[in-house]
Amino acid sequence: MVVFALWIINKTGGLIFEKEFATGRLPTLSTNAFLKLASVFHAQNAIAQQLAPVCVNECSGIQCLEADGFKLFCHETVTALKFVLITDPSCTSAQIDPLLQSIYELYADYVLKNPFYEVEQPIRVSRWEAKLKEKVEELDVVEQGFDVERERGT
Repeated sequence: MVVFALWIINKTGGLIFEKEFATGRLPTLSTNAFLKLASVFHAQNAIAQQLAPVCVNECSGIQCLEADGFKLFCHETVTALKFVLITDPSCTSAQIDPLLQSIYELYADYVLKNPFYEVEQPIRVSRWEAKLKEKVEELDVVEQGFDVERERGT
């Protein structure tokens, strides 16, 4: 399982955190491009929530978006904060859902409990970033094997 990147989008569609884990696997984008992508995803998620054909209570919008070269998983919190994880196409919801939940718990522990952090603002908390990196690396051990296989041409 390879995790390419994590985005956190606030309830108004603003990108408050962006971190690339698999350096060199995604195209290099400017900060402005990331902001636009987050805003577009937020809008598409809102449209998907309203267009859901079967919706008992609240529809959660886009949970997984599959493309040829990646999968995008989204976990939306009760406060409309979206944790978006971009992974390799082989990842499954069964693998990613617990990871997204644990990332949300780290966010609650290290960002929300930080007295200097203002909610809905860009996240600049070094302990959060360190713990996040540890969590992703803990689950991303397959990445080294992935690189070796790619170099062999398999």
